Amino acid sequence: MYSLAGYGSMVRDRIRVNAYAQALRSVVRRDSVVVDLGTGPGIFAILACQLGARKVYAIEPSHIIQVARDAAADNHCVDRIEFIQDLSTRVNLPERADVIVSDLRGVLPLFQRHIPTIMDARRRFLSPGGVVIPARDTLWVSVVEAPQLYDRFVDCWRNTSLQQDLGAARRLATNDPQSIRKEPAELLTDPHLWALLDYATVQNPDVSGSFSASALRAGIGHGLVVWFDTHLRDDCSFSNAPNAPEAIYGSLFFPWSEPVTLSAGQPLRIHLDARLVGNDYLWSWTTQVQSANDSGKIVAQLEQSQFHSLPISLARLHKAGSKYIPRLCDEGRIHLRAFELMDGQKSLEVVARTLAVEFPLRFTRWQEALSYAGALAQEYSL
Repeated sequence: MYSLAGYGSMVRDRIRVNAYAQALRSVVRRDSVVVDLGTGPGIFAILACQLGARKVYAIEPSHIIQVARDAAADNHCVDRIEFIQDLSTRVNLPERADVIVSDLRGVLPLFQRHIPTIMDARRRFLSPGGVVIPARDTLWVSVVEAPQLYDRFVDCWRNTSLQQDLGAARRLATNDPQSIRKEPAELLTDPHLWALLDYATVQNPDVSGSFSASALRAGIGHGLVVWFDTHLRDDCSFSNAPNAPEAIYGSLFFPWSEPVTLSAGQPLRIHLDARLVGNDYLWSWTTQVQSANDSGKIVAQLEQSQFHSLPISLARLHKAGSKYIPRLCDEGRIHLRAFELMDGQKSLEVVARTLAVEFPLRFTRWQEALSYAGALAQEYSL
């Protein structure tokens, strides 16, 4: 979830806000029904009302939705916006929408459950012939020369003032993508199209693709950089490309395990893979650097995966295996008992006092159990 300051940065980003506003102006009509997925502070929901929408369903799981409610009242459109604090995939609406608008991306559109959320909303909320904003995202990849960034994120673990061997941390860092901002002059290859996400038709949240490239000039490659161009509607678009005006979105840097010296024209083969695992993406990237003189000879093979950036113990990995036989720990048993007590008949105070009696080592006062049960109720109760 974003902080209030994070939402403020998004509201302040004129490139993003103006592009979405232009797109909404082109499609919202009087009597339109609009769904705003991830409404945040509600600026697009309010704008839809100001453009004449008959009804707006503003869906947001976090507590920022209260800011949206207050803003709607201040802007005299609270009677036409229904605010729903929940994940959209758990929401049912009484009518279909003419427009679905969302900005659920992070640095890239491949962010958490953005695409499954769009797919679900398109299927359950959108009228035939309705509009999804954004319409599509195009993702681009280039090799980048970034010595300062590489030093900050990767070689900081090598050049330590205490002269300690922190190679274990460096190996993790080379598999950990980072949000950055790069300039066009730092690109070592032409941008290559990696993926096109058409939100009217996309059916699979996973993206995988390979391409060949060649170095534009001599330099030292430090990894890959990925960015997006988003097409909202008609001529409404924006980008976080290195040559685009700076917005809140950076680009995503995928470091190589070691820098590679490249000569002009030197060929490379790149494979990039993003797979949705649970609630977020797991990235892997492979780079083959071919000899500049001996066609087909591989001089460097760099294989990385975000999986290897996770400092997880073998014991915890064992618990995710299909042969593992799980048994609830003390905290799990408290969770289970709390859910059993939330039967639709007992007040939260009764639930909390019962938990305090049954688990005295966990709760020294029943008010502690109340805070615990209240957090569960906010997340899981109807």
